[in-house]
Amino acid sequence: MALTILAITFFGFLVMGVPVAFAIALSSLCTILYEGLPTGVLFQQMMSGMNVFSFLAIPFFVFNGELMLHGGIADKIVAAAKNAVGHIRGGLGLSNVVSCTLFGGVAGSPVADVSAMGSVMIPMMKREGYHADYAVNVTTHAALVGALMPTSHNMIIYALAAGGAASIGSLILAGIVPALILTVCNLAAAYFVAVRRGYPALARPAADVLWRSVAAAAPGLLVIIIILGGIITGVFTATESASIAVLYSIVLTFFIYRTMKWATFMHACARAAKTTGVILLLIGASTMFQYLMGLYEVPDLAGEFMSGLSDRPWVIFLWINIILFLLGTFMDMGSTILICTPIFLPIAQKYGMDATQFGMVMLINCALGLNTPPVGTTQFVGCAIGGISVGQVMRSIWPFYGALLICLLLVTYVPAFSMALPTLLMKG
Repeated sequence: MALTILAITFFGFLVMGVPVAFAIALSSLCTILYEGLPTGVLFQQMMSGMNVFSFLAIPFFVFNGELMLHGGIADKIVAAAKNAVGHIRGGLGLSNVVSCTLFGGVAGSPVADVSAMGSVMIPMMKREGYHADYAVNVTTHAALVGALMPTSHNMIIYALAAGGAASIGSLILAGIVPALILTVCNLAAAYFVAVRRGYPALARPAADVLWRSVAAAAPGLLVIIIILGGIITGVFTATESASIAVLYSIVLTFFIYRTMKWATFMHACARAAKTTGVILLLIGASTMFQYLMGLYEVPDLAGEFMSGLSDRPWVIFLWINIILFLLGTFMDMGSTILICTPIFLPIAQKYGMDATQFGMVMLINCALGLNTPPVGTTQFVGCAIGGISVGQVMRSIWPFYGALLICLLLVTYVPAFSMALPTLLMKG
């Protein structure tokens, strides 16, 4: 009965429009009160969930993303991408994909990526005769690559939700190939739609213009190399790499690009503090929820249920993907990771999937949810910038959805796509 109360109150609060973190906390409180347990248990779990040293990487990665977002990096990346691929048919769409991918690598947040790149690229594409639905779909789907990039704080959340089964370093390396696959699939989808609709190509720039724009964008992209190089060589940990990335971004935006002003810096600090607070609140509330799920043996019940469906790994993985996708459509990324990882990771491991590979499957499913109503955070941001309704965007979303699904299936059923680099560089 207690498990029923936990589930009903949680989904009930979500339907009522209560923010996810508060819905998790309130449903946990209702269950504890029904059981007659001391409420102090919940607060102990909440504090223990947030008081983890590795979580220091989260505010640093969030702060780094805000510095990149407000430090003028986006314009330089857009210029480089336009000059590199703009001369192909549908060049602005392809430039958008490349720009969002590169900026996602330095910001590590799909929502920040859409906000920064969308505000530049969507109006530009509309002025050049591209339809608003195409501009929004290209931007929002390309921005999802940021969830798989080295600066993604969602990887850190997954590593801690997995209880040490996957290291942050291995997850950072595991995301590189899936990010490249997703980028190629997004480029193919953008080109396919551009050809069908007859979108134009831009004039090919002179070689010196191209190289100058690439050189201007290169210092901003160097943060990815710093993080990866430090972790691979063992010079610093993932948490230390996040702090070094912040120092580098401060030097870059203040002294090299000279685009950061004091007022903008304080705004970035405030935004980073707010985002970090929301994430830590969600982590603390989810720790309460995880405690109750463990108390009522939810992972074991879920495992028994999945075993009853089939004993074939490919079928189990398919069901896990379907469930994660459905949950991701009405829960934000962090809460989906924190709640679902303790349930589905043991099942995936039982059928032969490594915890690092499962992390990539989880992140891609959550990325799908970011672009799917009723929550669909990135999609709502993109639609607001493009001045178009979600319904109009959904009618032409399928080629871009197909790109995401291809990437998801490859990562799910071909372990080498996510496991080759961690195996080679972390264990070899």
